[in-house]
Amino acid sequence: MLCPHIEGLHNPTLQRIGADSLSRYDAFIQRVRNDSGIDVPYVRNGTLQVTGTEDGAAALASLATRLDAVGVPCQFVDGEAAVSELEPDVAPMLAGLLIMEHGAVRIRDLVDALRHASTRLGVRFSHSERVEQVRQAGHLVEVRTHAHTLYAPRLIVTAGAWSMSLAVEGHPPIPAHPVRGQLLRLQMPDGGLRRVLWGPSCYMVPWADEVLVGATEEEAGFDSRATVAGVLHLCMAAQALVPALADGAFSEVRVGLRPGSPDGLPIIGPAQRLPGVIHATGHFRNGALLAPLTADLVADIVANPDTVVPPAVSPARFGL
Repeated sequence: MLCPHIEGLHNPTLQRIGADSLSRYDAFIQRVRNDSGIDVPYVRNGTLQVTGTEDGAAALASLATRLDAVGVPCQFVDGEAAVSELEPDVAPMLAGLLIMEHGAVRIRDLVDALRHASTRLGVRFSHSERVEQVRQAGHLVEVRTHAHTLYAPRLIVTAGAWSMSLAVEGHPPIPAHPVRGQLLRLQMPDGGLRRVLWGPSCYMVPWADEVLVGATEEEAGFDSRATVAGVLHLCMAAQALVPALADGAFSEVRVGLRPGSPDGLPIIGPAQRLPGVIHATGHFRNGALLAPLTADLVADIVANPDTVVPPAVSPARFGL
């Protein structure tokens, strides 16, 4: 999902950087397509957030007013008939908010395209090679794996939740931690949803006749198992939001360990103690949304070490 004005609803900084990153997405996807030769499914047809309560309707109306005041195109609709007109398959709801500039990207395809583009541009991937230690070695960064020792002027840490276990000499632990998220892949019985749908207990991302339903947030360490409780919760939430899914086909359960940070914001920028080490982690559930912003900022830092990093995402806020 690419929806900063929902994800950042209670965090103005996340909303701001998310909107900044979203504004870069068209150009980002075009570069990926050009460099990889692969088409990446990507839409900007809006998100529909719905509610079945009076308090929820008031909150959506208030959000619509705030977004309209800052020039974000949106449409607040009141009443079951108005919500149904925007999304016929949704259960009866009191109100909805359509945010037109939001959208979605098919993340598996994006990752595959990025990997392919990188290979075409000369990147070499070393699979199943565990990093054992990182340290400064003169003007270079030394990376010791269980099989090799590598040297480079810059090391970019993009290890997600596993960043916390990276051993960097003279550097405190990176405060990223895993948050388990379970997600369902279902087949709609007739047709599909028109756009990303955000309900009281789940969200849905449609691709043709398929819909992804997510997602749980569980502090389970590095346990990446799907659980009965998690799947049951999502199934019930999905059916309550779109009743027709009771007859849908169950295709897959996906489980991801998302990299959380202490303040819910990503950690992007050079380390103070080892300036050759650049962090790009801690994105939690907004890794896809923040990908263009992160890529641009890291590229700028590599090209110019004096690049100013926004304090809100700087590793310095954690003493890194």
